[in-house]
Amino acid sequence: MIPAEAGRPSFADAARAGARAAAKPDLAVVGATGAVGAVLLGILSERADVWGEIRLIAPPSSQLRSSRGDPHPSSAGRKLTVRGEEVEVVGLSEDAFEGIDVAMFDVPDEVAAQWVPVAVSKGAVAVDSSGAFRMDPEVPLVVPEVNACAARIRPRGIIANPNCTTLSMIVALGALHAEYGLSELIVSSYQAATGVGQAGAETLRAQLAAVSGTDLGTTPGDVRRAVGDTLGPFPAPLALNVVPWAGSLQEDGWSSEELRIRNESRKILGLPDLPVTATCVRVPVITAHSLAVHARFENEVTVAGAHEILAAAPGVVLSDDPAEGEYPTPADVVGTDPTWVGRVRRSLDDPRVLELFVCGDNLRKGAALNTAQIGELVAAELAAGEPRA
Repeated sequence: MIPAEAGRPSFADAARAGARAAAKPDLAVVGATGAVGAVLLGILSERADVWGEIRLIAPPSSQLRSSRGDPHPSSAGRKLTVRGEEVEVVGLSEDAFEGIDVAMFDVPDEVAAQWVPVAVSKGAVAVDSSGAFRMDPEVPLVVPEVNACAARIRPRGIIANPNCTTLSMIVALGALHAEYGLSELIVSSYQAATGVGQAGAETLRAQLAAVSGTDLGTTPGDVRRAVGDTLGPFPAPLALNVVPWAGSLQEDGWSSEELRIRNESRKILGLPDLPVTATCVRVPVITAHSLAVHARFENEVTVAGAHEILAAAPGVVLSDDPAEGEYPTPADVVGTDPTWVGRVRRSLDDPRVLELFVCGDNLRKGAALNTAQIGELVAAELAAGEPRA
């Protein structure tokens, strides 16, 4: 046999590419029974039909907790609806990935660390929403509106999906960075209860029921006594309160969520030395994260210029007219796909600094939608018959 020329696909590669181009790629969704998984199935049903078979896979019951901390209410054998058809969920096993071209994972870090490489070994490109591979230098961290080209270079066969908080702001920042050159980022986040999964939403609703119709919130500790043991995944009451904490404790008092914003923003934007400071706060909102952003750029900025950039940016909606009470709030953007931006101001003290407020649905663009968009990038490659990176 004559060896293939170095750096070029072999005849066998070309034959396989041609076969893939002749049919839509097959997709596996691992963790489809969780809160984000349910949203993902809805998104797959709404968007362009680029997939052949969609196979739904459930982890073992002992591992049924999503990357956002919510228990999956079902397991193998249950039927879920996707693209108008009922599909039976199968158990997680090596055989479950046979014939699969793309595998989307919404599972805990430890499950992803074990099973994502298995999917890749079976020939699939893995799109992983956990934190297991995000900082791996051989795994691209992709937001299609910002760095779609990064998805094409995946030495391990894995593409990582960023954290929901990062995703709620990075599309807008990416557009501004492309024009002005980002040089420093200071962020305060206001994160919804579903950032920790369905358990977060259920806990907040239970707490709201406990304080509704009362005059609580007027003396120290009265709210904490009223909610009692219903703290759930939160370290303090969330109803009638804000909690300046999200994630787990890291070195020097930082939280894991704050460090994710720092590390992921640097990687997505290709700015490994970007100064980033984040303070993460949990607020009594069911779904949709918000962030107050202080962004310093290399070049002087104007509000008019920023408006023009943001209004034209894919995946961004500009809503900025404070005189008319127009600015984004979680209650108005929940259930929508874009990043919403308002309160755009130039700093009073530095002509290179923009202050802005952003909102985004943490279950849609903050998780499921970005996963689906990454999958579509790979599907387009496969449909074009391009050899896998």
